Amino acid sequence: MLDWTDRHCRFFYRIMSKHAVLYTEMVTTGALIYGDWKRFLQFNSEEHPVALQLGGSEPADLQTCVKMAEDFGYDEVNLNIGCPSDRVQNGRFGACLMAEPDRVADCVAAMKDAVSIPVTVKSRIGIDDQDSCADLTRFVAIVSNAGCKTFIIHARKAWLNGLSPKQNREIPPLRYDRVFQIKQDFPDLEIIINGGIVSLEQGKSMLETVDGVMIGREVYQNPFLLADVDHVFFQDTEKVHSRVEVVLQLIPYIQKQLKQGVRLNSISRHILGLFHGQPGAKNWRRCISENACKPGADENVILAALNFVR
Repeated sequence: MLDWTDRHCRFFYRIMSKHAVLYTEMVTTGALIYGDWKRFLQFNSEEHPVALQLGGSEPADLQTCVKMAEDFGYDEVNLNIGCPSDRVQNGRFGACLMAEPDRVADCVAAMKDAVSIPVTVKSRIGIDDQDSCADLTRFVAIVSNAGCKTFIIHARKAWLNGLSPKQNREIPPLRYDRVFQIKQDFPDLEIIINGGIVSLEQGKSMLETVDGVMIGREVYQNPFLLADVDHVFFQDTEKVHSRVEVVLQLIPYIQKQLKQGVRLNSISRHILGLFHGQPGAKNWRRCISENACKPGADENVILAALNFVR
């Protein structure tokens, strides 16, 4: 059972040739060091293998946080060098760090010195005018020399000025060839491709060139896409649960979280897309959206919404 509470929706899903990994949304080093770190780090045991994605640029702070992640039971820590938001730039982390590969290398080295779990990096193919093949190659070379052996590369550049984060996920053109070239240039590194992947078949075809694929937005908008992962990628023949069965299995989790003070809409907003493309999906979404935020809303809201899609 995934942890569907408000701060912990796992919306990156990395598929390798032999296994898959769930990624948290990015958590800043400041949030862990000065905030409610247990709230940000909690996850369910069923989510293993699970990776914590960190945002930061100070090696000492990242070293502290990666130790916390390992002690808490995470299987991997990923350093986000791909987020283009203004808030992230003002904190001097995210995609702007692609202009500072030596600093990223220092961060990676500090993190790897502190833990035994893998430390990976997620980046773009470039930023602003620093978007040539040579720029990306230099970045990967410097950071890999610091000990990073796995790079997750979003196949779009990021414009740090002039585009919103949403626009940066859509407007810069996808350049899968750049990621493929990196794998060719660095055959000993594990290269994961990300960006614009909307089907399992599309992702599987890319495994002929790179080592893995990461799916983000499509999984969030259409989570049932993951139902066929084991069959498509790992030749698993076990029967896939239906969407309705998935919802019914979620009910005990919802009941448990409500008793702990979690609001229903903190969970239900993440399953609005579960019936994507199915008859009754619009009414499913409307029923939950209109009722899950009401005082005292409980699992009966979800059960009522099921009547529209059974």
